[in-house]
Amino acid sequence: MDIQLIWSPQAIEDIEAIAEYIARDSTFYAESTVERIFQAPEKLLQFPQLGRVVPEKNDESIREIFVFQYRIIYEIQASEIHVLTVVHGKRILEDLI
Repeated sequence: MDIQLIWSPQAIEDIEAIAEYIARDSTFYAESTVERIFQAPEKLLQFPQLGRVVPEKNDESIREIFVFQYRIIYEIQASEIHVLTVVHGKRILEDLI
C-alpha cells in the first residue's frame, strides 16, 4: 500500500512564517530548519504512527513529530498523511487544528 504525504496550505504558510522569523538572524539556519521540517515527515510514509498522539486532541489519527522546538502535526487518513500545521512548541493549538 502506497501512502501519500499531503501538505496543507496552512502548514506551508506556517513554514514560510518560521523561515521569515529565523532569517532575521540567519538565512543559513532558516534554510536548514525549513529543510529539516520538510524532511521529517518522509519517515511517516513507512511508519505513519511514529509520532505521538497530540495531547490537546486525544485522537489516535492526529499525531505529531518534532523538529527542534517545532511541532509538525499530521492526520492519518486511509492511505494519506495530511500535514495540518507546523507550530512552535509553546504555542497553544486550540483553533489551529
